[in-house]
Amino acid sequence: MIAKVIVDVPSRATDRPFDYKIPQQLQGWVEVGSRVGVPFGGRVLQGFVVGIADQADVDVMKLKPIAELLDHIPPLSPDLVELASWISDKYCCTMTAALQVMIPAALKGKADSVVTLVEEELENSLIGEEAWLQYIRQNSGSMRMAALQERFPDDAAAIKAAVKEGLLSEQVTIRDRLSVRKVLTVFPPDNEALALEALHNYPARAAKQQEVLRYMLEHKEPVAMTALVEALSTTSSTVRAVADKGLLEIREMEQNRDPYAGRNFKRTEPLPLTEGQQAVYEEIAESLDAEQSRVFLLHGVTGSGKTEVYLQTIERSLQHERQAIVLVPEISLTPQMVERFKGRFGDLVAVLHSRLSNGERYDEWRKIREGRAKVAVGARSAIFAPFDRIGLIIIDEEHESSYKQEETPKYHARDVAVRRARQHGAAVVLGSATPSLESFAAASRIVSAGSESTGAAAARAAGGAALLPMPSRVGGRPMPKVHLIDMRDELKNGNRSMFSRQLHEALLDRLERGEQSVLLLNRRGYSTFVMCRSCGYTAQCPHCDISLTYHQKSRVLRCHYCGHAEQAPEKCPSCESEHIRFFGTGTQRVEEELAKLFPGIRVIRMDVDTTTEKGSHEKWLTMFGERKADVLLGTQMVAKGLDFPYVTLVGVIAADTSLHLPDFRAAEKTFQLLTQVAGRAGRHELPGEVVVQTYNPEHYAIVSAQHHDYAAFVQEELKHRRFMGYPPFCRLIVVTLSDEQLPLLITTGEKLASALRQLAYESGIKGSMDSDGTRFIDILGPVASPIPRMKDRYRFQCMVKYRGNVNANELLKQAISMLPGPQGQPPVQISVDVDPQMIL
Repeated sequence: MIAKVIVDVPSRATDRPFDYKIPQQLQGWVEVGSRVGVPFGGRVLQGFVVGIADQADVDVMKLKPIAELLDHIPPLSPDLVELASWISDKYCCTMTAALQVMIPAALKGKADSVVTLVEEELENSLIGEEAWLQYIRQNSGSMRMAALQERFPDDAAAIKAAVKEGLLSEQVTIRDRLSVRKVLTVFPPDNEALALEALHNYPARAAKQQEVLRYMLEHKEPVAMTALVEALSTTSSTVRAVADKGLLEIREMEQNRDPYAGRNFKRTEPLPLTEGQQAVYEEIAESLDAEQSRVFLLHGVTGSGKTEVYLQTIERSLQHERQAIVLVPEISLTPQMVERFKGRFGDLVAVLHSRLSNGERYDEWRKIREGRAKVAVGARSAIFAPFDRIGLIIIDEEHESSYKQEETPKYHARDVAVRRARQHGAAVVLGSATPSLESFAAASRIVSAGSESTGAAAARAAGGAALLPMPSRVGGRPMPKVHLIDMRDELKNGNRSMFSRQLHEALLDRLERGEQSVLLLNRRGYSTFVMCRSCGYTAQCPHCDISLTYHQKSRVLRCHYCGHAEQAPEKCPSCESEHIRFFGTGTQRVEEELAKLFPGIRVIRMDVDTTTEKGSHEKWLTMFGERKADVLLGTQMVAKGLDFPYVTLVGVIAADTSLHLPDFRAAEKTFQLLTQVAGRAGRHELPGEVVVQTYNPEHYAIVSAQHHDYAAFVQEELKHRRFMGYPPFCRLIVVTLSDEQLPLLITTGEKLASALRQLAYESGIKGSMDSDGTRFIDILGPVASPIPRMKDRYRFQCMVKYRGNVNANELLKQAISMLPGPQGQPPVQISVDVDPQMIL
């Protein structure tokens, strides 16, 4: 039997399956999806089996055998291997990168070398009693090479020579970064009568042993050795002494690293559905009952009860003995989401997100693979949860850009979800109050099939994308009133504060009434840049073409792209003037200003700086939910999904933060953010109010958000997109080239663009609209990226716009392979982003 193995080497030159013989003892164990250790280029590396055949592409006698099987149960199912192949093709990445993203970090194994003394050879050698030799003998004659190298760094030559001469035998294996946690566990007596008799006959000097036995007889449950020792203030040797008498048993037991251990989630029952919720539920349930793959766009306003629809459709899926995946966009959403899902489905829920430790994530992943969990809740990577019978995939806040991974492979969880649903005959529910234009256009049939995103096209093929509206809040509660404040008028009237008079009065009013407020400023730090008023010097990052942000607490200037930090200057480094000032406003500065204006105000600040510690999101949100703070201040992480009954005021400090970015989605992102954060107010009995401060009160994105008018925004935005030729009227690929040498970068960029144009011409694809207007490709650039230098590397980009039956991915792969470079690799670093969410 021959295994087709993708070896874990991140190189395009080796991005293909290699043939290996399956040894006799592993036949029946090795399957598609198995993780194996294989010899490759003189090393043993991790690989994934992507196929099994009875014939090889080369002479079977020349094939090397698989060195070891790393898991008895394959970590990847055949459908995930097929999905990885699709991701590799669609997102122009290596198969290795696509496979690696599907497994937890704990399983990303690395080669480990173990050396063993060959005593027969040592007897005939001239080697003396070296210290490193004695050290190996003291460790039972075998140890890891890395530990030996660390202990005896000066004896490297002698150890190498011993390996070459056969005095040391070297065995290379793949070692996982993490393993299953096992703990010593003490089990109560099997024979209770015998134990009771022993208890009465214990000598007085063994009082501690007697106490251990009495404790185990009373509790009658297995207990971890550490917990028992702590509870009785004794030692493990005392417990072992009781076990040696045959009265207790001590065994190593597997222990799950449960991130929610000790938490009691209040059990909830299904709520009665409103008429709008019921109509949506029945539509999705019909698809679940038929086990038919369909895509639904659930367009429900903030507070319309989308989560309850999610919970009840999941229940329907579980009734059919099928599993469900729920994706949430931000880590800040998970605490409340977890509470709702654990409250409804208990231990059937596994949670997968980046703030868990590697061990916790690994154990949650195993819980899914072993069938103990039926519902996975998590961020974008949870789409790869190893379920075997998926019935439903829910993507909450489907418009969020965080569903797009910005590192290779640059997949979009929404498109992967549609593809995976087709494999399982599952339903996909995309939920949002502000759907992305691509999803809304596809569901509304606004654009032709030729220009849809892959996800939308796949949705049609899977039975069509259905638009399910939920235009009203639960209980008929009104949408909050939104006030637009023109900050230009505030300046004219002498108000130089960051708070308009109306927002100041509204905050004061809430403090007096004991209600809560949410303040949004999508910019962390204290000041956005530091400038000298004498000479115009601006503090720039030495590694990136971007200004440094001032952080008041640590008095540090920090780059938010590469992490460079330096002390804030007392004088201008250029002219030594003392007129150095901090401009712009960040969340730290707002927090400081609130404390000055409202003495005694309790503020919780949530941004990247305050949420780095594990569990910090949950801690801050729990405190706010318990009304231990008056104001929740933060970046976009406070804008979505949060539901607090006493929040009656939302203030947006600067609505224009992202409006003028060099990105065609700038208006859409601004509208979505404003609509989402406005939706945090007045979700329960108390009415809500929103104050939006802006310098562009006439802009259609801000006016539409004021009136909660998604349709008006879409109509206006689509006009601009159609005129400029942007999605959903075409598709995009952004190719970013980076290198430390600018001339090489420019030359390579021009060669790539030229090769792409030539290949497109040879394929008969014109560089402008064809006569029928359905098929074209346009290559723009190369030009300097909006941030032209990052981490000491210059950056250029090409943009490929295309529409219709055009295999742009394949053209791009061919063009990259035509670039001259060492060992078939491009001469500069190339990053390909298919259907990009950000073009910075």
